[in-house]
Amino acid sequence: MVAQEKDVAIPTYSLQQSSSFGNTVFEIVESNYEIRRHRSNFLVPHRKDYYFLCLVRRGTSRHWVDFVPYTLQSNTFYFSGPQQVQVKEKVEPMDGIMLSFTEEYIQMEENRSLRQLPIIQNPDNAHEMKLSPENLQFLDDLFGKMLIEFNSERSWRNNMLHSYVNVLLIYLSRLYTEKFQADHSSPDRSLLTRFWSTIDSHYDKLHQVADYANLLNLTPGHFNDRIKQQSGKTAIEHIHERLVLEAKRRLLHTDLSAKEIAWQLGFEDGAYFHRFFKRLTGETPTTFRTTIREMYH
Repeated sequence: MVAQEKDVAIPTYSLQQSSSFGNTVFEIVESNYEIRRHRSNFLVPHRKDYYFLCLVRRGTSRHWVDFVPYTLQSNTFYFSGPQQVQVKEKVEPMDGIMLSFTEEYIQMEENRSLRQLPIIQNPDNAHEMKLSPENLQFLDDLFGKMLIEFNSERSWRNNMLHSYVNVLLIYLSRLYTEKFQADHSSPDRSLLTRFWSTIDSHYDKLHQVADYANLLNLTPGHFNDRIKQQSGKTAIEHIHERLVLEAKRRLLHTDLSAKEIAWQLGFEDGAYFHRFFKRLTGETPTTFRTTIREMYH
């Protein structure tokens, strides 16, 4: 199933590259049984550097997000975040609406509170939500209004779009919480959120708890205690999980050697990376690559 990129890093596509109209920060488009997205990345493992949300009325396309396959179903909402590895396995015409926006959009002053929402944080690493008739009607109506506003040049267009996006992401976060029964009511999840974001930016350079505690202006002991209280895991477990996920992505989707992957992830010693990976997964990098490719091809 998975086509391999030979000896190169997994490519990352920006919104501008993926957009039908060359948009760089925000886009909403409708697909009425037309394939709007480019076919150039078909069967090519790749990353998006933006958030992608899709309301599917009808469709049967098949794609993978990291190691999980998804076949589009009618009346279902799909979503993914930046840097997750995706593969388009089967591309069919779809009836639905697609919303994309970048990290830059989230960083705008009026949008910064959106980062704390469950649908953006995605702590359960979910990517689809089946919609009830009531949910579908609400979202279909809201997406339709956003599409009209996006394609208009009326006064206060951007203000209207920002307001619609706020309503959309809050509504989706309610559905997310109900469906996955995740506890997002912790009074201090902001530290955990900042920690995840910091790991994403530095996992290939920093592997020690003290490094992250220093970046977040806390002592290592206090930092670790707060992270464990908020997540049930120690800080080093979060760091190691991110490293293992990235190693697995590259073992599956590239032909880089284990030593090359180790170097890319900040391990100076290939033998140590080998022991590290086996300790956390129960398999050597080579065994994992062989097994996962047999399973996913």
